[in-house]
Amino acid sequence: MASGFFALLDDIAAIMDDVAAMTKITTKKTAGILGDDLAVNAEKASGFVSSREIPVLWAITKGSMLNKIIILPLAFLLSAFIPWAVILILILGGLYLAYEGAEKIYEFIVPHPKEVTVDLKKDLTKEELLDLEKSKIKSAVVTDFILSVEIVIIALGSVVNEPIVTQIIVVSIVALIATIGVYGIVALIVRMDDLGLRFISKSNGESGFLFGLGTFLVKALPIIIRSLSVIGTIALLLVAGGIFVHNIDFMHHVLEQIPSILRDFIVGLAAGAVCLLLVNGVKLLLPKKEGKH
Repeated sequence: MASGFFALLDDIAAIMDDVAAMTKITTKKTAGILGDDLAVNAEKASGFVSSREIPVLWAITKGSMLNKIIILPLAFLLSAFIPWAVILILILGGLYLAYEGAEKIYEFIVPHPKEVTVDLKKDLTKEELLDLEKSKIKSAVVTDFILSVEIVIIALGSVVNEPIVTQIIVVSIVALIATIGVYGIVALIVRMDDLGLRFISKSNGESGFLFGLGTFLVKALPIIIRSLSVIGTIALLLVAGGIFVHNIDFMHHVLEQIPSILRDFIVGLAAGAVCLLLVNGVKLLLPKKEGKH
């Protein structure tokens, strides 16, 4: 009886060792998406009055957790009964990531009409403010759903050949990291300017350590958000390229003579450019809606 119990403990320890190793590998593979997730959500969660930033971010975090609860069981069912579908969805997700990365580069290079954004810090009635908050929260949760699908499928694709128990534990841990880690960092980022202003007020307007630190934090916030956007774009193309190179047979030996990180970027950018051309071509062919006079 005792020997059987210790044998069970040995099995559990072996499984946990495998889980720890696979989680480390899988987290590395999803790091690119987590970077983009961080950039997107930092932008979505900013722009609110100071007292509403954390409540709004908490609402988005709860929506993200609900997204994972919906996505994870569906992903595990696919892995258990239609494992080839995981690779198919992974490649389709790679195409979406490549397109998104190429589109961001295209929008940066080619002038285009800017989206009209509403400043939530201006004077609004309580009802208008709540409506705008709900709209931004809904938009953020929808975006999170898409990114969550990508994170879960990439994580699952890394362990698709492992036992189902290992898959469930590893992918669930990665999903939890994706939510708690990303939104925890976003909370710190969006509060940077408020912390900076507090330091400035404590310095009584005198130049010194607190004043310098506060000024740095206030000025650093927009730079950090812009930098995350650039890093996220590069990460999207790297992740997409890696998906294609490792999951499409004829691409295994493409550009083998150059460093793998550069190869992944080139492959991701090329695939994204093709997707962008196709999407823009379809948009040109579709009839344009006439504006109302």
